[in-house]
Amino acid sequence: MSLNAVVRKPVQPVAPAREPQRRLQPVTQPAIRRKPKLAYALVALGGALAIGAVQVALSLAITQDSFTLAGLTSQQRELNLQTHALQEELTGLSSPQVLANSAAGLGMVVAGSPSYLRLSDGTVFGTGAGADWTSTVNPGGAGAVSNSLIVKPTPTKTATDAGATGQTTQDLPPAITDGLPSPTTR
Repeated sequence: MSLNAVVRKPVQPVAPAREPQRRLQPVTQPAIRRKPKLAYALVALGGALAIGAVQVALSLAITQDSFTLAGLTSQQRELNLQTHALQEELTGLSSPQVLANSAAGLGMVVAGSPSYLRLSDGTVFGTGAGADWTSTVNPGGAGAVSNSLIVKPTPTKTATDAGATGQTTQDLPPAITDGLPSPTTR
């Protein structure tokens, strides 16, 4: 029987591993300490101050804008109320009752039966008489329906009335001396 021949290499002797030598030496004099660059410190400090100033300015601007917005919102609300009041007043003034009263005040009367004019020959069809000077409609009479939108004009003060009193009076609510008013209950 044959054995497979194995070729063996001769073993080389291994040298012991060297440890790195430490380079420690005794200190003869202290190391020279470098001064930090003043320019770098000033740039860093200036940048931090600039960032802080910008943040404060933006905060103030936003706060001012919120106050401006609140003022404009309040002003818009007041204008909406005025618009609504003027619209109600206009509706009241354009009501049929006010128009009828204004017409009666100017001496206008309701016309009788209508008359027609034919333009080709100038012939008048109908009664052809004018309205009499008495109105058949009484806008303030017993059959009139009240309208809450009609505002009666307030009498204006003359210069002599205002000068005679010497004080301007305001319409104030009555003074409450005995606490808040409440309904009587059982």
